[in-house]
Amino acid sequence: MNKKAVSWVVTVGMGIISLIALFPILLLLLSSFRPSSELMRSGISLTFDWADLNLDNYLYIFSQADGYWTWYANSLLISALTIILSLFFSSMVGYALAVYDFKGRNLFFGFVVFILMVPFEILMLPLFQMMISAQLVDTYAGVILPLIVAPIAVFFFRQYALGLPKQLMDAARIDGATEYGIFFKIMLPLMTPSLGAMAILQGLGSWNNFLWPLIVLRSNDMFTLPIGLATLLTPYGNNYDVLIAGSVMTIIPIIILFIFFQRYFIEGLTVGGVKG
Repeated sequence: MNKKAVSWVVTVGMGIISLIALFPILLLLLSSFRPSSELMRSGISLTFDWADLNLDNYLYIFSQADGYWTWYANSLLISALTIILSLFFSSMVGYALAVYDFKGRNLFFGFVVFILMVPFEILMLPLFQMMISAQLVDTYAGVILPLIVAPIAVFFFRQYALGLPKQLMDAARIDGATEYGIFFKIMLPLMTPSLGAMAILQGLGSWNNFLWPLIVLRSNDMFTLPIGLATLLTPYGNNYDVLIAGSVMTIIPIIILFIFFQRYFIEGLTVGGVKG
């Protein structure tokens, strides 16, 4: 089989896989235009009358569903702060583990790898006890603080920083630059692809995070979108009009985030994954 045939088979295969992956999203999008009463009867499916499609669900969200936009704003704020703080602190830790030779460095990195293998469910109880002691239950800080130094991000930045040219650091020291100046002015710009890749992964994780915010947050006006949408399904009534259309609206920030950082995503994952 020649290269052209192989390329054609791979392209067709990837196209089929893409269609399979996009099918649930397409089904959700079409269902968001269906009347709530019909969704209650037949659920999410392709067996519906196309003439019944309308914008009523979206009009309801924009005009009457006040709680939805509160949850949306909470998720945007928490995700934005998580991305910024996680990139800042995790990149510093990963960079230090890669370029500085200090006592206990390998042991510290070993702890990072070990934590990667520990399920988050095991850590929830001690983390929640810490939040209670710090009086951070039902606060944004209680949701964000345990996530700002993610082990996966530290590992990724460490692997990426191993490939940075050390000669630039030596030259900067000769010119009188401080270690912080070297990191922020020289090395951090070189780590831009890794920052872009981690921004997407950390943003996606924070935006979809359900379990930890569910444990920490208590009041309805502090809920994030995953928790708020989950509260719409109760034994006393199901608000499918908000649930389905609201779920479609949750995809928009992730698409924007990916479009903004897509130029760095593949490069960051490829380079960061093979260094070291």
